[in-house]
Amino acid sequence: MTSTGEEQGRAGPPLWWARRRDVVVDVALAGVSAAECAWEGIRFADEAGIPVPLGVLFGVVVGATLVLRRRWPIAVVLVGIAVAPAEVGFLLSVVGMYTLASSEVPRRIIAALASMSLVATFIVMYLKTRGDVEADPGLVVALSGFVAVALTVPPMLLGLYIGARRRLMESLQERADSLERELSLLADRAEERAEWARTEERTRIAREMHDVVAHRVSLMVVHAAALEAVAVKDPARAAKNAALVGDMGRQALTELREMLGVLRAAPAKAAVAPAAAVGAAVGAAVVQVAAASVAAGVDEGPSLEELEALVGQSRAAGMAVEMVVQGAGPAGGAVYSAEVEQTAYRVVQEALTNCHKHAPGARVVVRLAHREGEVAMQVENGPCEGKADGVGLPSGGNGLVGMRERVLGLGGVFVSGPTDAGGFRVSAVLPVR
Repeated sequence: MTSTGEEQGRAGPPLWWARRRDVVVDVALAGVSAAECAWEGIRFADEAGIPVPLGVLFGVVVGATLVLRRRWPIAVVLVGIAVAPAEVGFLLSVVGMYTLASSEVPRRIIAALASMSLVATFIVMYLKTRGDVEADPGLVVALSGFVAVALTVPPMLLGLYIGARRRLMESLQERADSLERELSLLADRAEERAEWARTEERTRIAREMHDVVAHRVSLMVVHAAALEAVAVKDPARAAKNAALVGDMGRQALTELREMLGVLRAAPAKAAVAPAAAVGAAVGAAVVQVAAASVAAGVDEGPSLEELEALVGQSRAAGMAVEMVVQGAGPAGGAVYSAEVEQTAYRVVQEALTNCHKHAPGARVVVRLAHREGEVAMQVENGPCEGKADGVGLPSGGNGLVGMRERVLGLGGVFVSGPTDAGGFRVSAVLPVR
């Protein structure tokens, strides 16, 4: 396909046409106008007493100016007004007035030139009609006015209509282009939101898996080491530890099944979302998946009532754990939200897991305080007394990070660090609402 620049280059100067078809139309109109004016120039030469070739040349030059109508429409109309006394340039005047009215020239200039053309045509027709026929002066005026209006007003009105229509189409095209750009931008932003939602969901799943698996498996490893140590010396204790290991494994499998069930159910829940727009639907669907997973995980997650059982599991693993509870629960008989209770439970769970990993044999104190508008928890262990039974538990370094993310996500405060006595302390405060 040939580009516009190549078309203009082949058309040659002057280079003011936008399309090759416009060149053909203007040159054809200019040729017809030049022929008409040349014919009329013969009569003008006879009436003016000048040589006929000069009159024909005059007509050709005047008619050929129509080729400039798109570049200088005002000049073309002025030429038509100037040659009106010579009764030359009918096509030139009509097409020039139409082009002027359809161009971007200010309306006041169009009105002024249209008035000038109307007056000039009226005068020429009045003088010609009065000299050619013997008629009532009123009829001459009416006929002259009708011809002047017929040659000026319709082209001007048609040009105004075409110009307004063209500007409307250009405006609609600009709006369509702008809308397309906005839709593209929205699609890009929706993709960014979808990617952010996917990242957040992966982080949440990793945090949940870490909290669920790390604690259970750590206790299983501790019990397995104890089982290995007493298997021969104390069969009764070995049987008890074996039963505890089995219970821990079953609990871990149950929690994993619940999490995997949430992950399988979330896409089905998100599938019912209406897809009104492609870009927005992508982000909305992923956000719905994340929200459904979080909601399902929260509804089925642990609560503060299970902290005693959690501490009991650590005691059964041989850890000296003391639990201190301050306050009788939420004030006014209210209840904590599921997110608050699950986060508080996970913080204590992960802190106890870290104690099993990094401070075996140390004394641990778990504190839970119900305050006005908030709930606080603290897990502090004393100095480590060495590895219990030679147990070594690997650490991924994500426990404290996950706890901090959970607490800060609910607008709480999280602090962790070593104590002056050589132990370690984890503290968190969660707002009730």
